[in-house]
Amino acid sequence: MEVLIAGESWITHSIHIKGFDSFTTSTYEEGLQWLRAALEKAGHVVHFLPNHLVAREFPTTAKELAAYQVVMLSDCGSNNLLLHPDTFGKSMRTPNRLSAIRDYVAGGGSFLMIGGYMTFQGIDGTARYHGTAVEDALPIVMQATDDRMEIPQGMNPVARQPKHPILKGIKGEWPVFLGYNRFNARPEGDVLLTIGDDPFLVVWDYHKGRAAAFASDCGPHWGPPEYLNWKYHDLFWAQLVRWLAWQ
Repeated sequence: MEVLIAGESWITHSIHIKGFDSFTTSTYEEGLQWLRAALEKAGHVVHFLPNHLVAREFPTTAKELAAYQVVMLSDCGSNNLLLHPDTFGKSMRTPNRLSAIRDYVAGGGSFLMIGGYMTFQGIDGTARYHGTAVEDALPIVMQATDDRMEIPQGMNPVARQPKHPILKGIKGEWPVFLGYNRFNARPEGDVLLTIGDDPFLVVWDYHKGRAAAFASDCGPHWGPPEYLNWKYHDLFWAQLVRWLAWQ
């Protein structure tokens, strides 16, 4: 299958102060390697749009999104999708890509939102997906403010429906996570995993398509080595994508 993943990149700009003198350094990083490897191992073709390319290159219509069997957003704030350079820099009208995602799912597409500081509502509410068309397509209702739950001591998700096709063959205790985005499951949503008292993985059918919300990271920092090296890591992601695409 063709899978589009948007987000999962960042640039760190540091100031080094050495007494009277100072200088700056910048580094570019990506956090997709573990998820990408799992999907490619399962035979899928991964198309990756890092955050700095999303505003200009993410598809603008449901028809364009239909070229992909599954679309994912991970650590990609809503402004990246709402503020095309032609709109932000030239005051030109452009399509609403949050509405395009909803319409893509309603028409038979498959969509997954993965947690992080810039998905769901995110740090300081900056990701800002609450109340948007993307939220309409998801089986959850987001908080209106900062929705992060930081758990530095670690916490294990618990499987609520271990026989579901997404969780089939995954045995024993899940590895710890160090944080997640808190949201509420819709009554029609299917809660497959919980963490503490909160939903962790929720799925549903939305009109002709399917969508899922995974509350935590697909990489660091919320996804620690115990999770990234977990023996069922690749199986979980492969089965989740296959279920989303009705396979």
